[in-house]
Parts: sequence; C-alpha cells; structure tokens
Amino acid sequence: MTDLLPGAHMREELLSQPEMWAIAADLRDAHAQLPAAGARIAVVGCGTSWFMAQSYAALRETAGHGETDAFAASEAFVDRGYDAVVALTRSGTTTEVLELVDRIKGRIPTVGVIGDPESPLVSLVDEAVLLPFADEKSVVQTRFATTALALFRASLGEDLTGAIADATAVLSEADDDEALREAEQYTFLGRGWATGLAHEAALKMRESSQSWTESYPSMDYRHGPIAIAAPGRVTWHFGEAPEGLAAQVEATGARFEQRSIDPMADLVRLHRVALDRAVARGLDPDQPRNLSRSVILDA
Repeated sequence: MTDLLPGAHMREELLSQPEMWAIAADLRDAHAQLPAAGARIAVVGCGTSWFMAQSYAALRETAGHGETDAFAASEAFVDRGYDAVVALTRSGTTTEVLELVDRIKGRIPTVGVIGDPESPLVSLVDEAVLLPFADEKSVVQTRFATTALALFRASLGEDLTGAIADATAVLSEADDDEALREAEQYTFLGRGWATGLAHEAALKMRESSQSWTESYPSMDYRHGPIAIAAPGRVTWHFGEAPEGLAAQVEATGARFEQRSIDPMADLVRLHRVALDRAVARGLDPDQPRNLSRSVILDA
C-alpha cells in the first residue's frame, strides 16, 4: 500500500468541486425531492452541515420560496408547524440528526440529503436525496458541503455556471500568497447567505490547521469584534462587503481580503489556504486532532 502525503484526500476532494457542482446542478429528480416552493421548512445539521443549512435557508427565503429556518440538530425547534424538515449530513450517522428525525417521524415529513447511501438515515427519512459521488475520505469536509449547497442553489432556479467558472479559476491559480497562508489570526465575514460560508470557513481553518479563527455577520463585526484586527491578521469577507468596511479594517493594520467572485468559489479558495497552512505546520487534515468523520455519541 502506498503511503499518502498528509492532506492527500482533502486536496483531491477540494480540487474536484467544480465537477461536483455541475453534477449536482443537473440532478433534476433530486431537486424535485426537496420541499416545493411555498412550503414552510426547517433545515438541520451539525457543524459544517449546519452552516450550509444557514446558507440554504437564507437563499430559499430571500428568493421567495417560503419561510425557511436553519438549526443545529441538537437545538432544533421543529414543533412549529413546519411542512417539512430537511436533514443534511455527509455520513448519515450523526447522533443528533438521527435522534431528531426519529423523534418527528410520522408527524413531520422529512428529507435527508446524505452522502453515504448505506447509512441508517436513508431508511429513516421519508425522502432520501443521495450524493455518494460527493462523499469524502478526508475527515475535514470540502466538496460534500459545497456540492449539497450547489444542489440547493440549483433547486431554487439558480444558474451555477458563473460559480463553477469562478471555482475553476481559483483552483488554477498559483499558490504563492505566503502572507495570507501564514497570518496570525483570521476573521471571516459574510452577509445574507454568505454568512453561513463565513462560519464554515472559520471552522475549516480551525479543523485543518488548528488556527485561531472567528466569524461574524459582516454588519455585526464593527460592534466589537473588529477590536481583534491588527497587523499580521486577516479579515476575509465573502461576497460584496458593506461600504467603508475595507477601509476600517485596513486602518487597523490588518489585511482585508475580498474577491468579486461567487462566495462559494471563494470558499474553495479558503480550502486551499487551509490545506496548505495545515501541511506547512506538519498537520494532516485528513486525520485532524480530536475529530472523526462522524460524531456518534454513546447512549
């Protein structure tokens, strides 16, 4: 057996994201399995899946498809007259998601968006949207999360051509921004649906490289968190930034990082930075400290 380099699975998986998004965009039958426009729904998940749920909820409701709330599965208030609950999970074995779906089974229609078609969640939900092509070997998630979000976006009628092109361009860039990769601290910001991506970026950098990261809605950043900005630190904004924010961050000596590209493609750029930072520190994001592929709690 050939020994793999640290982060080999994460690298392969993050590089495949544009291809995965294109596949998800064409899954018309899967789009139709998701709750129809007008339905009032809750979307639940844990960790990365919760942050993707936040982005989906913001996109769906903003697009006029119906009231949509996102919850961490362990803190979900689903007895509010929802027409359906969407459970997002790569493994399909996460304890909190399984317990929630089992608790509401027969009372609220459930849709699972799942990476592993052999998982117990498949038979527990009323509708199972399976994305095995996007499943991963690395513990640190990249492509499954963004592919699920691509599926959600396409189901809402979005054209992902621009996002796919932006991600492809990002992945073809030379990796020569040492200052960005070696920053002391990172704060990630976003507005609307990109807020969930900011939270996910902070988690990704923490998981993969054990870095000090924070994340906030961008308009809330100036209500205290900007105090952490300083030379050698990075404030990274996903999507269009509020007027004046860049200048305020730069006045602290911190670096303000923002690209005029699709925010999901900018998350791919963060994936590369996180991976390279981890490897440079002698870490393996495929097997990060204290983490496993799925959180399964003892009874």
